Amino acid sequence: MRLIVFDIDGTLVDSREIILAIHQHIFTAHGLPVPAEEAIMGLVGLSHREVFTALVGADGPIDSLIAGYKERAWALRAANAFPEPLFSGAADLVDALIKRGDCRLAVATGKGRRGTDLLLERNGWTPHFSSSHTSDDCPSKPDPTMLLRAMAAAEARPAETVMIGDSVFDMQMALAAGATPIGVAWGHQSPAALRKAGATAIAEDFTDLARLLG
Repeated sequence: MRLIVFDIDGTLVDSREIILAIHQHIFTAHGLPVPAEEAIMGLVGLSHREVFTALVGADGPIDSLIAGYKERAWALRAANAFPEPLFSGAADLVDALIKRGDCRLAVATGKGRRGTDLLLERNGWTPHFSSSHTSDDCPSKPDPTMLLRAMAAAEARPAETVMIGDSVFDMQMALAAGATPIGVAWGHQSPAALRKAGATAIAEDFTDLARLLG
């Protein structure tokens, strides 16, 4: 049984606006300069502690920034201030994979548990994913723990497992777990960076991704 593991932010969900808005809010609230958009988006995929350590240094107010991020993210989602839409074609592909019967699906994401559960529930995917692994449950990517746990839950071997993501951290995690890394061209990091990190292929859109998945 094949296992297909999806990243969320930048892969299934267009989350750029909400991520930038949250950083703008919490850095301003802490009296800190707001990092450049490129610096923020280049870290998407890592867990919160790794992101803020990279942005403010190990001696910065990391715990306070993490708490502020989670509080602001949930407030914005509750108010539906930033809809976080699925990328065009994402729902169709996931639904087609659900119907196939020859694969299992999972999530491995730097997103928190609440945001991940909300995404799966909102799209009716919760019963169709064999497992989901988040920054609240596992070490940060590119550590392979998320993928290893997904494989264990699905009883899948590394050779049967594909990791789909938009960040170099997704590609590095897949290689560390012995899985096949496939990058996507529409996310937060460039196809060139994904190839350099080990992507075996880059999907140009979800139609192309469906082709790559056979």
